[in-house]
Amino acid sequence: QVQLVESGGGLVQPGGSLRLSCATSRRSLNYYDIAWFRQAPGKEREAVVCISSSDGYTVYADTAQGRFTVSKDYAQSRLYLQMNNLKADDTAVYYCAAADPKYYNGQHRPCGPKYEYDYWGYGTQVTVSS
Repeated sequence: QVQLVESGGGLVQPGGSLRLSCATSRRSLNYYDIAWFRQAPGKEREAVVCISSSDGYTVYADTAQGRFTVSKDYAQSRLYLQMNNLKADDTAVYYCAAADPKYYNGQHRPCGPKYEYDYWGYGTQVTVSS
């Protein structure tokens, strides 16, 4: 069983910063394709950033590019999401997710759609409001 426990959410003013944490295991950080997703009220769950297990290839959503930074801390067995210059549109529940590596025609294909993620945390609420 893969454990994913998010924390670090809260209320922040526009322009502020938060760092989200996903507690997991070193094995999870190494073996699984891992990602942050978010879901705003009334909207579909969407990917924020994903990291390939094979080579660390990282893909950010356009809305996150330049403002959010993902990192792995093997000593603490955590995945972090540093979020800067937060906007009201960033308000959502943020989820950590992990996927068994998926292969198509013998090639690893990371950062697939959300239905390819096999394990999910319960999420942490981020609210950006003045």
